[in-house]
Parts: sequence; structure tokens; C-alpha cells
Amino acid sequence: MRTTKITLIGAGSTSFGLSMLQDIFAYADALRGSTITLTDVNIESLELMTHVAQRMNTATGADLIFEGTTDLRAALDGAEFVIVSVAVDRIETWKKDWEIPLKYGIKHVLGENGGPGGLSHTLRSVRLMLEIADVIEEVAPDALVLNFTNPMSRVCLALERATSLQCVGLCHQISAGYRIVGQVLGMIEKPQSWDEARAQVEMLQQKLDIKAAGLNHFTFIYDLRDNETGEDLYPEFQERLARMPSDFEPLSRRLFETFGLFPATGDGHAGEYVSFAWETSDLKGFDFEGWVRHSEEIKARLRQAAFGTEDVRKFLGHTSGERAIPIIDAVLHNKNQYEQALNIPNRGCIPGLPDWAIVEVPGVVSGAGISGLQVPELPPGITALLAQQVAVQDRAVEAAIHGD
Repeated sequence: MRTTKITLIGAGSTSFGLSMLQDIFAYADALRGSTITLTDVNIESLELMTHVAQRMNTATGADLIFEGTTDLRAALDGAEFVIVSVAVDRIETWKKDWEIPLKYGIKHVLGENGGPGGLSHTLRSVRLMLEIADVIEEVAPDALVLNFTNPMSRVCLALERATSLQCVGLCHQISAGYRIVGQVLGMIEKPQSWDEARAQVEMLQQKLDIKAAGLNHFTFIYDLRDNETGEDLYPEFQERLARMPSDFEPLSRRLFETFGLFPATGDGHAGEYVSFAWETSDLKGFDFEGWVRHSEEIKARLRQAAFGTEDVRKFLGHTSGERAIPIIDAVLHNKNQYEQALNIPNRGCIPGLPDWAIVEVPGVVSGAGISGLQVPELPPGITALLAQQVAVQDRAVEAAIHGD
């Protein structure tokens, strides 16, 4: 196993930073002796996460090297992999992206990646990411950039157009497809916690094979099978879906009935890309207050783990569900690993969309890098919906890059 250097930008985040640490220690044997550098503009959050990482390292005997610095250039020096998750005052700005359009009569669903809220988010995130990309190009130009920053498709398109960096966008939303299918097929009940949802998805991914394609947060299941027998489960899924309560994913069901494939993302995200989503959405938006409470609870536990009595190993023992570290392992050790959801330039993967469009498709990761798989031609209506959003993303990205 060869060593490497991985830089985490935005590592002070309780969700991103902790998820990456969980996965790093799950893959500790494959990464043994490697350097993990954490960087963030928030000194307090960075110090907390660095202390947690170092205590985890000691407690597990993982033999990794952890560093923490606010100096981005120093953090990137020698990096082969750069994982990025950054935002400008994430919850406060997102809340405004949701509230302001609604105040003026624009009925949207989440206000994160599509619609007017998605435009505001794009203009903030693209500029921030290009500033970071300038430093990556200067210090670690050959590094593979693994991006979690939203709006995913638009940020990745900006990096593709304005930089020479190798970039892949990663998102766990395919897991919502597994939970929805699992509920419809009677394999699980609706999860009551983050941990329960994660455990359900791990189990379902062993039993089901879901293939989806489209744009980030707007993908459609084009193949659904039993993982062991290969049986096509789409007919059973459709039959059982018709018997679900009327308030179960009503927008996704409407899209399925109209266009022929079921969205893999759930109503909230799919609703950002269709103008009539408000007709079935409850228009409550994201649970901002609940997320803040959850983050504060996690941060309090992390403080105890870093400086107090809580055993840091309580945070370990499972993976987060994110794919950055498994992908790094696959590149380092040439695993020819199948991945369910990669955000990459289309280049023929989805027929009917421009080659330059950033699409989310299955693919293979190896020592040669990341390659998307060509998927079957999607129904014409779905291709048209996707093409419309590609055009919107193109204009939003051009506006963000050029200030036009």
C-alpha cells in the first residue's frame, strides 16, 4: 500500500469533517502512513476537528499523520487528492435563498440548487471555489479534486471551464433512491434518525441494484434489480407504488407517471428543477433550525471527544456513506471500482445532452482515473427536462465566472 497526501478543505464542518474522518479510519489499513491535512478559515472549528482526528489516530493505532492549518498553500503542498466542501455562511444564506423568493410569490421547494435560490447559491459558491481552485492550480496542479460543494453541477462546470484541474463531483443523494425503493418494496420503514437511515442504505445496497442517471439531485432510475438474482424489480416497484399513501413522494410519482422513470432523489430535490413542483409540495423548505440543533449536538460531543472524557471511538466503526475516500483508495490501488454516482463531463454518457454538460452517472475508478459509463437513451421527455436544466446551468455558470 503506497502512502499519499490528502487535503480536506472545509474540514471544520461538523458534517463534512466528521464524515471524512470516519471514512479515513475505516480505510486506515489502505492509507497507513499517509498524511491528512485539515484546513479551514474557521480557526476554532479547525482546531476542534484536528484534535478529534489526532485522538482517533492514537486510539485506533492507525499510523496516519494529521496536520491542521489555516494556510491553504501549506495545506496543499504535496497533495495528491484534495477534497472540498465549502460555503458562504451556509445556513443563513440558504435560509434567505428560500425566504426571499417566497416572499415575492415565487413558489419553490428547497431554494438550494435550482430556481432563484439556486442562482444565488451558484453566484456565491462558484466565485469561492474558483478562488480556491487558483491556489490548487498553483500549488498542486496534478491533484485529483473531489468536490462536495453545491450547487454540484454548476460548481463542477465552472471548474471544468475556468481551470485545468481534474475534478469529480460527489453526492450521496442516490441513497434517497434506495430508501424510497426499500419502503415501496416493504424492505424498510421510514427511518427515524440519521444513523438508522445510514444503516438502512448499507443493507439495501447489498440487496438492490439501482442504476440512475441525469443531473445532480435530478437523476432517474433507469434500471432496478435484485442484486443476487438479477430479477427486474421495476414492475413490482410500480405495482406496489400505486398502493402507497397519496402523500408518499407525490411529485416523484407524477413525474414517473408522466415520463416513465422514477426520480432517484426524492421530491425535495427533484422539485427544484420543475416549475410545477409547488402543486404537490408542502413548501416548508429545509429544516434549518433542526439542522442547526443537530450540528450543535454533534459539535458538543466532538468537544468532549477532543478535550474531555468521551471516547472518540464511538464516532468510528462505520463509514459515512460518502464516496471520496473509497474513490481515493480505488485510484491509489487500481481497483477498477464501480461507483453509482459520479458528477463528470458528459462526453457521450447520456445521449441527447451536450458533451460539456456535467451529468451524474455510474462509472469506474482505477489507477487511470475516473470514467463514466454510457447509459441507455432516456425517455425523450426526461432528456428534454435535463436539457432545459443544462441550459440554465450554462447561463448561471457563465454569469458567475464573468460577472455578467
